[in-house]
Amino acid sequence: MDWRCAQNSKVYPPNAHPFGQSYKEWTEDWWQWLMTFDCAGSPLLDPTGEHATQNQSGPVFFLVGTTGGAVERNVTIPRTKAILFPLINIINDFPCPDTSFHPAPGQTLEDFLQEGAAAFIDLADNLSVTLDGDELNDPENYRFQTDLFQFTGNPDLTNCLDPCVTGQVQDAVSDGYWMMLKKLHHGNHTLHFYAEVPDYGFVVDVTYNITVP
Repeated sequence: MDWRCAQNSKVYPPNAHPFGQSYKEWTEDWWQWLMTFDCAGSPLLDPTGEHATQNQSGPVFFLVGTTGGAVERNVTIPRTKAILFPLINIINDFPCPDTSFHPAPGQTLEDFLQEGAAAFIDLADNLSVTLDGDELNDPENYRFQTDLFQFTGNPDLTNCLDPCVTGQVQDAVSDGYWMMLKKLHHGNHTLHFYAEVPDYGFVVDVTYNITVP
């Protein structure tokens, strides 16, 4: 595929290292950012986009999906920022209150968590992304599974998102489909992404109305 000519010229290709990091590394940063919020302030649980600009720093602006269902959000993003978002993703973290949740004898923690995350993302289907009405190509090529990384989650998230969050440094892996948009030009833009896991009746259906000053 000629990335210069395709609609995906607006997207960093899967093997790119935008701003010196791989997609995998950026997705780790995304989780480390997202897991700091409490339930009331989490962009993931925000129905309007009012929390979308919280704690954004660096050259990449992080957008989020949902915990299931459809949402339309409004957000203002600086012209200087690339934009990272997940079509569908999962974090698998350790330890958890369930004492049966642990690696098998001889299995590494990384392999155990990767296996669990992949079991969900392997079922994802019907991926689609449009930017300003134009469909972006081959979203299935943008799947990234991380190695083991660490994060410190807000303990309030046990009430709304993740029962395994301890409030201390803990291990995790992530798996999912992600895209990073290159900097958008001045004006109004519409980003829509969709994914589903039919086996679980799970759907992510997100529209962002983006203003770039």
